[in-house]
Amino acid sequence: MDLFFCISGFLITTLLVREKARAGGIQLLDFYVRRALRILPLYYATLVSYVVFASFLPAEAAQRAHFFHTLPLYATFTANWFGNFGVSHAILFSFAWSLCVEEQFYAFWPWLVHKLSGRSALVAMLAILTVDLLTERGTLSWLMPPGGQAFRILTSFATPIGLGAVLALLLDDEQSFSAIARVLGAAWSAPMALTAVCTLLAWPVGSLLTFQLALAALVGACVIRQRNGLWFLLEARAPSYVGRVSYGLYLLNLTAIGGVRRLFPAHAASASFVFALSFPLALGLAALSHRYLEAPFLRFRARFRGERSALPVIPV
Repeated sequence: MDLFFCISGFLITTLLVREKARAGGIQLLDFYVRRALRILPLYYATLVSYVVFASFLPAEAAQRAHFFHTLPLYATFTANWFGNFGVSHAILFSFAWSLCVEEQFYAFWPWLVHKLSGRSALVAMLAILTVDLLTERGTLSWLMPPGGQAFRILTSFATPIGLGAVLALLLDDEQSFSAIARVLGAAWSAPMALTAVCTLLAWPVGSLLTFQLALAALVGACVIRQRNGLWFLLEARAPSYVGRVSYGLYLLNLTAIGGVRRLFPAHAASASFVFALSFPLALGLAALSHRYLEAPFLRFRARFRGERSALPVIPV
């Protein structure tokens, strides 16, 4: 999820600064229309399916009561701010917290990029990341005590999405691009960054921020040099297709997992068994969703998209 956030922050910021450089400003209404057409149709279709599922649960079931109590928050992307997730039972639709983070990022970041210069936007994001980090460590407890609403709202910001935005702004500046490219622009940079990420996953050392910075370095190494050391993997047909339908995979994978566990209760506790059956099922559901639900909205979304220039790359 941290990698997804980092890619998202980088991609959204890159598109915003390109549009601003090309057109002299950002068409915010078009931006929000594009985001809505990409995210909302499948999101609300999935949410409705959970409403149907929850309706068939026993009236006294704690899961059912919790879901319907939290439903307005899921519908408004505020569950991570106001929802009660400190419960002992499994939570229906709990994965929506990450989309809440995304939508909240969209709510303020395009406005700042539109209003501020590139350098000022960079300072603003670094300030947000710093305040978030200090709050999480309790340094600002005198201002935002842990457990308070302000503390919860501020610390719900995902550091990787901010690091992705910082990376995009740095790569948009010629001077900082050249400096970063010296480190992340070599053919070996992407494999080395991936090795660092995997190593930190297997043997966590340092803080979580160390791991998140390694993720940002991996994203940077993959975009600075087009023919980087991982290009054969990134451009392969299978992972490219998974990437194309990844939004559906994200929203529908728990449906597939739940279905497999219900069909094979004797193997419900086996992670390898559940994964082996649920992944192709989730991929099939995502493929159907992409073709029959998402594709029409994506075609319509193209009406609100301008020209895009290529990312600067270092020649091989």
